[in-house]
Amino acid sequence: MIETTDVHSAKALSALSFASETAIGAALRVDTGTVWGLATDQTMLTHIGIGSLIAIEGSTPAEYLIGSLDRVTRDMTEGIDPDSQDEAGDFALLQTQRDLFRVSLLGTYRTVDGTKRNTFKRGADSYPRLDASCWAISGSNLQALMSLISADVPVEQRLAIGEFVADRNATAVADGDRLFQRHAALVGSTGSGKSWCVALLLEKASELKYPNLIVLDIHGEYSPLAVAGNENAAIGAGYHIAGPGDIDTPQSGAIFLPFWLLNQEELLALVLDRSEDNAPNQAARFTHHVRTLKEKTLTEMTGKENVLQTFTVDSPISFDIRELVDLLVADDTGMVASESTGKPVAGPFKGKLTRFIARLNSKIADRRYAFLFQPPKSLSEYDWLPGFAESMLSTEVGIKIIDFSEVPSDALPVVAGVFSRFLYDVQFWMAPSDRTPFTIVCDEAHSYLPAHNTGVREQRALDAFERIAKEGRKYGVSLLVVSQRPSDVSRTILSQCNNFIVLRLTNDQDQHVISRLLPDNVSSFVSTLPMLDVGECVLVGDSMVLPTRIRLFEPRIKPDSATRRFWSDWNSVPSSSGAISKAVEAMRKQART
Repeated sequence: MIETTDVHSAKALSALSFASETAIGAALRVDTGTVWGLATDQTMLTHIGIGSLIAIEGSTPAEYLIGSLDRVTRDMTEGIDPDSQDEAGDFALLQTQRDLFRVSLLGTYRTVDGTKRNTFKRGADSYPRLDASCWAISGSNLQALMSLISADVPVEQRLAIGEFVADRNATAVADGDRLFQRHAALVGSTGSGKSWCVALLLEKASELKYPNLIVLDIHGEYSPLAVAGNENAAIGAGYHIAGPGDIDTPQSGAIFLPFWLLNQEELLALVLDRSEDNAPNQAARFTHHVRTLKEKTLTEMTGKENVLQTFTVDSPISFDIRELVDLLVADDTGMVASESTGKPVAGPFKGKLTRFIARLNSKIADRRYAFLFQPPKSLSEYDWLPGFAESMLSTEVGIKIIDFSEVPSDALPVVAGVFSRFLYDVQFWMAPSDRTPFTIVCDEAHSYLPAHNTGVREQRALDAFERIAKEGRKYGVSLLVVSQRPSDVSRTILSQCNNFIVLRLTNDQDQHVISRLLPDNVSSFVSTLPMLDVGECVLVGDSMVLPTRIRLFEPRIKPDSATRRFWSDWNSVPSSSGAISKAVEAMRKQART
């Protein structure tokens, strides 16, 4: 039993202060994660909205349960009117109106918690008694609670991303460590503010001493962040997957991913038709010759005997693609001596590799695949690969923005998968004490990480990213998955995300996917997602103790993703015949320059 002096002491120490006469109601029914309350002040109830924070009197005077208002209903009950007894002794029925509200429990605030004062923790260790008073958290109480939550994040881990919608004077601070180390998903419909949110996170990261983020920029919209403007300095380095215009004279920042960097399955995904009867023979000879050519490369080098003893067909070792074609042609046209007559007869692979060779030659000659099959000769040098890995993983330039916009759509999954898998493999084979953590930002993730109907190429990308999602945390690699259609993104990858930044979502399928991924006690937030304003989000997960609506700060440098003002532009911006002609010429050259 708590003494009266202890009660007064606990109240005096409390950062939250509620007067009994300002209660909006009392607890009527308590479930596992929700509390239904009976409103005693209908006027007060009308001044708050869905999503408002509610404090419920806990089991001790030093404790309040904190929850989110997610439903308000009204019903009618029938009872006996004690003042209506007639001469026969009968009573009239009386209908009574009740206003009910439901609160989803989010956490527990304690004035005193052992030796600590004014603490907030996720979840409820105990439940309120029936008739416990309920208050709306507003004004000074709201500011005190938000400040308390922000102060709980260590200074070196603070990531200020916006302000709370419920109190614009309180800054929303997430735990940067927990946001990035356990994978995160950023989802929202077109025009909801996803690109601005990505730019904001990159901007905040750029303020650190040694940030390390690699952005897979599928549409080239983040290029302004890597270009120093008149007023705003760039926050990262810009690269692009080499296009047809980079074959003869590579532009600055052009990235080639030479074919020998792909492992066996990734290469076969590009050129092998597994529906063919001869597909097993084609794959077998391809694998045999690739290993032979890699062995030849190592044999011709001095000082690589240790690599020669342990390498595999998947080891990233350069070889001549034309030599590979010649070996396959020799198999396809080869004759052997008959064991019985000694006369030349068709070899075991004669005519079985013809289509495979044709597809391989087609890919080699296709200028769209120049970044794979027509890399500069300097890339075949043994020392090129560690230099490339260092340029991508070094913290000297902490934020790397990789433009994938010129990659053919059918090759995008393989290229994104190869690029990310290579970076992960470098981190995997590095000594644990030397690893610097990095995050891969997967923009437009639904384009190459599909949830269903995956072909061979998409499956290779999924294999790479799902491995990172499952194991990356142990090696210092995390994912930030960005998509406007979470229902089209791999469930395996999304299920590994411990943080969700959810902007406006209007599609019911997308809402359903998100609701299944969120904890039960915060799934009620899903109903508010279609009503979020542009730039508003709900942050749920390990990085934010109290999930609530946040208005994101605007980034200093805006990505090139703004929705055009159709009506206004039609009234003020004429078309340019010169620009159209240049666009047609760029389309012919397959180069944006």
